[in-house]
Amino acid sequence: MERYVYPFTAIVGQDLMKKALLLNAINPKLSGVLIRGEKGTAKSTAVRALAQLLPEIEVVADCPFSCDPEDPTAMCEGCRQRLDNGEKLPRLRRKMRVVDLPVSATEDRVVGTLDVEHAIKRGEKRFEPGILALANRGILYVDEVNLLDDHLVDVLLDAAAMGVNIVEREGVSFIHPAQFILIGTMNPEEGELRPQLLDRFGLCVNITGVTDPALRVEIVKRRAAFEDDPAGFLLAWEEEQRKLQEKIVQARLLLPQVYIPEEMLLLIARTAIEMGVDGHRADLVMMKAAKTHAALEGRTQVTEEDIRETAELALIHRMRRQPFQDLRLDYEKLAGILGSR
Repeated sequence: MERYVYPFTAIVGQDLMKKALLLNAINPKLSGVLIRGEKGTAKSTAVRALAQLLPEIEVVADCPFSCDPEDPTAMCEGCRQRLDNGEKLPRLRRKMRVVDLPVSATEDRVVGTLDVEHAIKRGEKRFEPGILALANRGILYVDEVNLLDDHLVDVLLDAAAMGVNIVEREGVSFIHPAQFILIGTMNPEEGELRPQLLDRFGLCVNITGVTDPALRVEIVKRRAAFEDDPAGFLLAWEEEQRKLQEKIVQARLLLPQVYIPEEMLLLIARTAIEMGVDGHRADLVMMKAAKTHAALEGRTQVTEEDIRETAELALIHRMRRQPFQDLRLDYEKLAGILGSR
């Protein structure tokens, strides 16, 4: 039975969440996004819709890590050896995967297992791939990430930042590519992430239910139309989906050419200082997010508008706060630094 996924462009409201997802789709080096919000606010719907929106990828057909046959620098050891031996790698085109990481997952299930005994006896590495292998070149989705063991969250964030997964057991190690878009969702009512882990997510967005009655009616009407005739609903939104997909593809191509002037870097640094965030990660993420936003808008130079449009996503979870205090941003202060819209 064919499984239909609600189209990304048909999601009503939640513009900041959609922007954060699109920025990560264009630039996975943003280190993921954490979506915080009450239940029933389209968090899971948006994540699965994003995967349907992204273009197909070409993979080595029989590789457990879905290596890119055109990029030897990002291949696993097995694929590189096959190339060195003159073998022609079998290819396959498919949609990008959304890999779910259950809250109950163990570390071995996430990172994979290494047969140490086999390695010692035969001098061969035998690796059983885990969730990180499956997620390579895809989307790794962690619902209720705040309920996941802190150590596992650390492992995920390390892999997302480095682009590789390293498994070490008894002096034996195995490394494989783990380049994925990390998306975590959570309901703050069920508990918070530690500040150290919050800071490791590149972007963060707080979302609430839509309060405009007209928009709520539109949400209900669209959802009902989708459930009554999913194929027809997808067809009606096909053109909008295609336009946004093309925009993402063009932004990816444009991103390496985007230039950020010195005065914009100074504005980012001043914003981070005046908003009172710790460390330098906020500055780096604001720079990357602004460049990505410029590419999304089809420009090769960052402007103040790009910083204004993305600063909240990079700052809200990095603000100093008291224990048990909610994540909040002083929007008036931020507007004063960056200027009004």
